Amino acid sequence: MTVLATTGHTLWEVSLLIGLVAALVVVLLLLMLHRAVDAIDKSVVQLVDVAGKVAHNTSYIPQLKATAPVLSQIVDEAIVQDGYMNALTDGYGGAA
Repeated sequence: MTVLATTGHTLWEVSLLIGLVAALVVVLLLLMLHRAVDAIDKSVVQLVDVAGKVAHNTSYIPQLKATAPVLSQIVDEAIVQDGYMNALTDGYGGAA
């Protein structure tokens, strides 16, 4: 059995090498974290933009309550308009 002869200088070099590898791993992990945070930040900016658009689109929903009482009038007017369109198009469009 051979015993590996080591000196204080060799142990110091091995310790520095282990420290360098650990530092490189930490730098790599920090870069990955930075990229993930940037991606999250971009997603949040897009989400806030979309949320503003949704809020704008839904701001008129309470006004829909006013539609229900006049709905029958709207249907009656639609029937009148349909009659006008039918009168305009009678005899057009095909079968004679």
